[in-house]
Amino acid sequence: MDLLDDSVVPKHAREVKSEAREFAEEHIAPNAADYYESGEYPWPVLEAGMDAGLVAGDIAEAYGGKGYDLAQILAIAEEFYRADAGIALTLQLASFGCEMVEAYGTEEQKETYLRPVAENDQISGLAVSEPETGSDLAGMSTTATAVEGGYELSGEKYWVGNAVEADWLTVYAKTGDGSDRYSNYTLFIVETDTDGYEAEHIPEKMGMRASKQGHIVFEDCFVPAENVVGAEGGGFYALADFFNHGRIVVGGHGLGLAAAAIEEAEAFVHDRNAFGRTVNEFQAVQHSIADMRLGFESARALNWRACEKVANGENPGYWAALAKTKSTEVAVDCAQRGMQLHGGRSILTDRRIARVYRDCRIPVIYEGANEIQRNLIYRQSR
Repeated sequence: MDLLDDSVVPKHAREVKSEAREFAEEHIAPNAADYYESGEYPWPVLEAGMDAGLVAGDIAEAYGGKGYDLAQILAIAEEFYRADAGIALTLQLASFGCEMVEAYGTEEQKETYLRPVAENDQISGLAVSEPETGSDLAGMSTTATAVEGGYELSGEKYWVGNAVEADWLTVYAKTGDGSDRYSNYTLFIVETDTDGYEAEHIPEKMGMRASKQGHIVFEDCFVPAENVVGAEGGGFYALADFFNHGRIVVGGHGLGLAAAAIEEAEAFVHDRNAFGRTVNEFQAVQHSIADMRLGFESARALNWRACEKVANGENPGYWAALAKTKSTEVAVDCAQRGMQLHGGRSILTDRRIARVYRDCRIPVIYEGANEIQRNLIYRQSR
């Protein structure tokens, strides 16, 4: 049975899903173990993804992209993350932050910054979190001080995908100090070769090792006024809308990981013998596999329903939080069960199930920790 079958996928997204599966089988899965072990940035796989038209496809056709919608990006995410989460994240972060420039930026910004990413000549990134602040978007301390001709950025950003590799980033910084804390933040396009921009890779992670995150220090980093994205003070609201779309896709990260865990568990218990029979013949094992399937199918049905709701603007914050929370937590549950079913072999680092177990701990945190998602679910359901 195909766990990631296209029966729940809108018809217009099925072709790109098939392309993503073929690419993942040819380029991601065969290289996953090597990149996990080395922790190197998978440039060759990223370049192959660009050649295949599966990177930066969310940018509009008007600026050189494919114009993929939310359902198409979710379909790609499922397939990529089943093959390997680290490489998948690298491919999907190559255009991170572009959505906000496309939604709120000027025509000049879109031509200058989106087109090179869409045409795979550049990669982008998004800098929001800080060393001491993650989920509190209205509590960031990096400042952008108005000076003649623009702004000077000072402060630090952390957990930034492509902080070292990107050509430019969308940066979230504080521009005000008013009583409405949500109106004190602004988005900026910052070129990474600007004076006052310094970035280094963060210490190695336990999972998703083929994706690189960095620590940025801004020291009087000048950004021209024309690089403000949208209106000054509108950064929080633009970012909140962006995360609604992103959380649907992160749900796809969880679905891909859960599918990988189930595949590994089922293959192992059918091949492993114990007490004179294969392990899958034990009722306790069958129940565990059944629970994995129950969780996975429930999460996938919810995620695709939420995708449609968010795309249509129907209480998007609520549905995005539901999908992200359910799908990423199902991935954790499936990976834990898969580890248990593998027994002692589960702790061997060359096992796919061990890699999935490590990787799935990360999506429950990024794009807003699931504890924060539960706050959103409660508040927006009333």
